[in-house]
Amino acid sequence: MKNTAFLLSGLLCLSACLPNKSEPETKQEAFRPQYHFTPQTAWMNDPNGLVFYEGEYHLFYQHYPDSTVWGPMHWGHAVSPNLIHWEHLPIALYPDSLGYIFSGSVVVDWKNSSGFGSDSQPPLVAIYTYHDAVGERAGRNDYQTQGIAYSLDKGRTWTKYKNNPVLANPGIIDFRDPKVAWNEKSKQWVMALAVKDHIEFYGSADLKQWNKLSEFGKSIGAHGGVWECPDLFALVDESGNTRWILLVSINPGGPQGGSATQYFVGDFDGKSFMPQDTLTRWIDYGADNYAGVTWSDIPQTDGRRLFIGWMSNWQYANVVPTQAWRSATTLPREIMLIKKDPVYELKFKPASEIKSIIKDAKNFSGKGPLERPVALIEFDAGAQDFTLTLSNESERVIVSLHNQEFSIDRTSSGIVNFNADFPAIHRMDVGSVEVRNIKVYLDVASLEIFVNDGERVMTEIVFPERPYNKVNLESLRPEFTIASIASIWKP
Repeated sequence: MKNTAFLLSGLLCLSACLPNKSEPETKQEAFRPQYHFTPQTAWMNDPNGLVFYEGEYHLFYQHYPDSTVWGPMHWGHAVSPNLIHWEHLPIALYPDSLGYIFSGSVVVDWKNSSGFGSDSQPPLVAIYTYHDAVGERAGRNDYQTQGIAYSLDKGRTWTKYKNNPVLANPGIIDFRDPKVAWNEKSKQWVMALAVKDHIEFYGSADLKQWNKLSEFGKSIGAHGGVWECPDLFALVDESGNTRWILLVSINPGGPQGGSATQYFVGDFDGKSFMPQDTLTRWIDYGADNYAGVTWSDIPQTDGRRLFIGWMSNWQYANVVPTQAWRSATTLPREIMLIKKDPVYELKFKPASEIKSIIKDAKNFSGKGPLERPVALIEFDAGAQDFTLTLSNESERVIVSLHNQEFSIDRTSSGIVNFNADFPAIHRMDVGSVEVRNIKVYLDVASLEIFVNDGERVMTEIVFPERPYNKVNLESLRPEFTIASIASIWKP
């Protein structure tokens, strides 16, 4: 998502452009997450260009290095060998005469269809949206176009294509966020593009010349706001059945009123997407998981579809009470296809790599201490109502299930007065899901709650002025465990 207002803050540059080699190994600023990805400094929103190549997970992201509020977008860049520990790299893509660098994707052009590399050195190709702020201010309706760039050194440096843009705007204000993947059935690259209130699919043989294939969504799904950040991919269930998944973010219009991401399950024939039904389904029923997309080029030997989202909401993203930086990502999550007769749904669970920093689980009944501000809290609800309270001396966040309604109450969770929409009770109807296992991943300023290993998920950010140090579980089964989660800022 992009804040389409031109929000230059006038603040001095915060020097996020290059990694700071003298930076301490442990980040201790107020509200700095200890096991979620954050920019070193300044503003971050959508994850972009997720790709795996030669042992590295690449995470590009919407970034404004000169302020902690949204401004002229760049692509920030980090890499990781394990989805947990990240190395910050220099900014990958800067604005130019064609505009800011909005969201997009990166692919490995294995067969060098673009001609940017060679058979022995396939290029990484970034496909992104140009946002021409000058054209926007002039009242034009064609100020968003699609451009490409390539890298021959594992994403460390990028060359923009001399004939950009590769996809011109037909006269639609919202025309952005290209997510590209090779489609074996139609033997071409397929781009899913967000176009105001629907998705358009384009095809290309070389990533340079694009032809429109089809449209989807004008009369289906949630339409409370602009559609953004699509992602199209196939998943296989435990029985070997294949279905196609289309993720679409929307702002506003989510289940909690602001930003959120819906998904559709169906079939894709290489040109058109056909949904299994007309129901609106959400990847996350909390307030703070938006614009998430998946990694391309995960090796077949791995086989997972891995996702990460922006852990914030456009209702208040520019004013949350952090100082040197703004925003974090969610935990990386694996997406799984499950059959719920007669339809299919998705499950989202934390990527297995998170287990490497979880340790020292201790058992408690009813009450227990939180010795550190980061932890995994787990219990079996036994399909019964419960109330879980995390608190300090004066602040608390309450997670509960009552009469098939799951809720998170952050009205007294800490600092809440920076925006009227923030102090709220967010609710989720669990419907046909029999709530059993609950896992709460607590970081310094966030909770990610997974019901039944991801059948339902709620993600919420919080800003306690002092770390929560107490856990209280009221339930017919009050037994729970607390495990420590190590900081990724330490070696």
